[in-house]
Amino acid sequence: MKKFISTVKNIFSIEDLRIRIVNTIGFLVVFRLGSYIVLPGVDPNQLEGSSEGIFGLIDTFLGGAFSNASIFGLGIMPYISASIVLQLLTVGVPYFQKLQKEGESGRKRINQITRVLTILITLAQGIGYIKATIPSDAILVSQVLFMFSSLILLTSGTMFCMWLGEKITEKGIGNGISMLIMIGIISNLPGAILGEVVSKGTSGALLLIIEFFVLFFVVVGVVALTEATRRIPVQYAKQVVGGKVYGGQRQYIPIKVNASGVMPIIFAQSLMFVPALIAQIWSSESDIANYIGSTFSNPTSWQYNLVFALMIILFTFFYTAITVNPEQIAEDMKRNGGFVPGVKPGAPTADFIDNIISRITLPGSVLLALVAIMPAFAMIAGVGNQFAQFYGGTSLLIMVGVIMDTLRQIESYLLMRHYEGMMKSGNMKNNPSNYAVA
Repeated sequence: MKKFISTVKNIFSIEDLRIRIVNTIGFLVVFRLGSYIVLPGVDPNQLEGSSEGIFGLIDTFLGGAFSNASIFGLGIMPYISASIVLQLLTVGVPYFQKLQKEGESGRKRINQITRVLTILITLAQGIGYIKATIPSDAILVSQVLFMFSSLILLTSGTMFCMWLGEKITEKGIGNGISMLIMIGIISNLPGAILGEVVSKGTSGALLLIIEFFVLFFVVVGVVALTEATRRIPVQYAKQVVGGKVYGGQRQYIPIKVNASGVMPIIFAQSLMFVPALIAQIWSSESDIANYIGSTFSNPTSWQYNLVFALMIILFTFFYTAITVNPEQIAEDMKRNGGFVPGVKPGAPTADFIDNIISRITLPGSVLLALVAIMPAFAMIAGVGNQFAQFYGGTSLLIMVGVIMDTLRQIESYLLMRHYEGMMKSGNMKNNPSNYAVA
């Protein structure tokens, strides 16, 4: 406790870091306040409340703004969708590959295209959002006027959320976009805990303690999965420049066991609602359709979780393949005079790295699938539906990832000012500054 208090004092004694933390808190407060501002022309008393299914997942990310018919009702989700589309285009379209290689000018051009695509996606999603989530009884003005004004406000709200995320990244601490998602998820945690405590009552105190005990170890496991890396040793050849010797050091390239992050779960979660949607269309004509609809609408059924887990494993391999390029890593190493001991530079090095990625991706994908279906096991064990969402899945992975990234940034500020770090060793495990950048 004494070391913790000392670390907090050190953090707030650094003026730049203190200002960044205050800025971050201020931007997050603005974001949370905006989630309670209802679209003009809507009677909030007529809203149906919490959403279910994929809408419930989005509502969790937005901290209730989705179900509140807020001006931030779509939040930064259209921006994330646009970023994913651009990322996939960068892999398969030569024009975007060229932009990516043009350095700063190329990145600015990609950012401009991402913003335009975000506006288009927001307009498209806004129409579906208004029709699907806002009952006609809750609309107090004409439908045409409400649709027009709401699309403008939802688009403006999304762009404002993007601006908040960029300002957090620039003037705050942590990744702004990820921080906005995390604060939306965390805002649901107090209500979930309170609901679980009330539902268990005094008679279920022991069961409640066991639930928190299990949750602690689940969080520890997710942290281990998020931070686990396979270090590839890299030896740099000695070079004499101006009478000085450079290189000759052994460094490491960290390859993450879960290099794809939460994207496989997001992709799989989106597709898991397709069978139930199709079955709903044909439900009146087929018993099989009724069976499929009821099965895939139940997140605790073994069929749902089996298909969900298999899709996550497949998407993990797919996403890792398009985001981690062994040939590019090997080429960068060769250009910088680096080589893996015992492996020839060039194509053999690329094959060596590719084999390592393939070997660690399989256990990583299986563990990621297990984390994704943990909420289902929690619900089967008797944990409340809302509280069970924090036993795994996208919510927990995002929370852990953002918190660890923020702690790394705070750690770097402390070490730069010659303060003792947040860990006893003075360096957080897997700090990127400890490794070679290939």
